[in-house]
Amino acid sequence: MLNDPFTYQAGVLSCEGVALDSIATEFGTPTYVYAKHGILSRFSAYENALSGLPHRICYSVKANSNLAILAVLAKQGAGFDIVSGGELFRVIQAGGDPRSVVFSGVGKTPEEIRFALEQRIHSFNCESESEIEWISKIATELGQTASIAIRVNPDVDAVTHPYISTGLREHKFGVDIHAAEATYTRAAQLPGLAIEGVSCHIGSQLLDPDPLLQAAGKVIELVKRLRALNLPIRYLDLGGGLGVPYRPGDRAAPVNTFIERLRPKLEGLNLTLMLEPGRSVVAESGVLLARVLLVKRNGEKNFVIVDAAMNDLIRPALYQAHHEIVPVRQCGHESHFRADVVGPVCETGDFFARGRELPAVKPGDLLAIRTAGAYGFVLSSNYNSRPRPCEVLVDGNDVHIARRREQFADLIRGESA
Repeated sequence: MLNDPFTYQAGVLSCEGVALDSIATEFGTPTYVYAKHGILSRFSAYENALSGLPHRICYSVKANSNLAILAVLAKQGAGFDIVSGGELFRVIQAGGDPRSVVFSGVGKTPEEIRFALEQRIHSFNCESESEIEWISKIATELGQTASIAIRVNPDVDAVTHPYISTGLREHKFGVDIHAAEATYTRAAQLPGLAIEGVSCHIGSQLLDPDPLLQAAGKVIELVKRLRALNLPIRYLDLGGGLGVPYRPGDRAAPVNTFIERLRPKLEGLNLTLMLEPGRSVVAESGVLLARVLLVKRNGEKNFVIVDAAMNDLIRPALYQAHHEIVPVRQCGHESHFRADVVGPVCETGDFFARGRELPAVKPGDLLAIRTAGAYGFVLSSNYNSRPRPCEVLVDGNDVHIARRREQFADLIRGESA
């Protein structure tokens, strides 16, 4: 069981050794707070579980792409899974090795492919024959050989939110596993390509690893068939997807449990296993700090209005996602009430919780929105012309500003009247 980096110390919620109210005083609110050692412990859980297996862990940059977090993981030897040229640029700026980068995604542009090849990335996870042809053409023009895997769609139901499920035939991702051998055979005839891997990713926030293991079994059988066709498949990319407990009653399978169940399937295959965890590395090591602006009552409903909004954390509005919301300062024998926690944005969908049982908070109180380290700031926007929050990284007793708070001038950068 991994330690929670956010605990109450003398009645104040703290991140590692730093009280969150002191962070709010210094940096204001809303503010994302990340725990460095929490992130490292969760990354290390993968490394430890995979000990003895040829492997590469490629952190999924889309989960949280702040340079400070990428730099922490790069120093630990992480690889990176990217889905855009911009994410590759971020990895390089953070000190990551392009040779450790896997480029996934269904809509890579020719410009992004060229940039990735020029940076000598490890490989591409290809999702269509047209994309494979583009990579072949550009690699040949550059006099390079691009290592590719084809992302196959194993038609396995991830049993997760429909917006983050990717492994069924009805989804836009990947190549139907039943057509994969023909696609691989055609790709092998193109110049500038090294056909070396098989990839799949069925979705994210999987609390039960059974769908992942089912997909792995199907893909491993495909590897055997491809090798029988004399294709030199040497790595297997199973993507990411392991979930985290957003609700108190959630039970996520530990990483080592998933890996121990996977190991027997890989025995004797001489494959390098590649995994692309994102959420399970950073989600639990982040909170969004918000301050209560006012408490109001409309009819029978109570509303706690905070200074954070859906433009800062859109998951509740977009996915109907649950985030625990807790007071930064505990109060003994406090009364409770039921309320919606909402932001100032001019949308009914601007909420963090509905009908939530909360302590009787008052204006000025600080709240922490938990498990916000993944798909938080990366999905933020300037909707309603709201400057985006700052981000800080806590390292023991030290606090480093990872991104300054935007100012009004940042809202119009690049615009002209």
